[in-house]
Amino acid sequence: MLIAIIVIAVVVVLIIALIWGTYNGLVKTDERVEEAWSDINVQLKRRADLIPNLVETVKGYAEHENEAIKAVSDARAKMMGARSVSDKAEADGSLTGALSRLMAVTEAYPELKANTNFQQLAAEISDTEDKIQAARRFYNAGVKELNTKIKMFPSNLINSMVGHFKAREYYEVPEAEQAKIDQAPEVKFS
Repeated sequence: MLIAIIVIAVVVVLIIALIWGTYNGLVKTDERVEEAWSDINVQLKRRADLIPNLVETVKGYAEHENEAIKAVSDARAKMMGARSVSDKAEADGSLTGALSRLMAVTEAYPELKANTNFQQLAAEISDTEDKIQAARRFYNAGVKELNTKIKMFPSNLINSMVGHFKAREYYEVPEAEQAKIDQAPEVKFS
């Protein structure tokens, strides 16, 4: 009889340890995704804060390029208002495109490209773009891990009991940008 009680106690302790470990693993992964999302927001905010300085610098040299400057300002405002993952991804794509067009406009202004302030801002924005890409990859890796844990046994049972953890949305390329990626580039030799 004593052996049966000990065996039952050991089984109960093992079950509690499994539940405890699984739940804590879900909490840890969920927090990692939150941290990664925060990193994306910090880098997007940093880029958004650099843009007004870049726009003012370009305005001083390229006053008649209002369309490109306005596109960057509008895209920045859209980025600052975005809240969900998909809205942020879409606004980020718009802002990246507008910045690319603005940088292309600057090619016509050698004196602007030689401006030290412009060079520093362009370098900081380029560095921030790299950090945004890294933050996206870290976030998506965390989302993959969390979503997988939520679906796998025994985590799915633990989550169904507590109902706390929800699958997250990946930070993906907006559909408008995906069409450009899916289309093979056309190469012409003159």
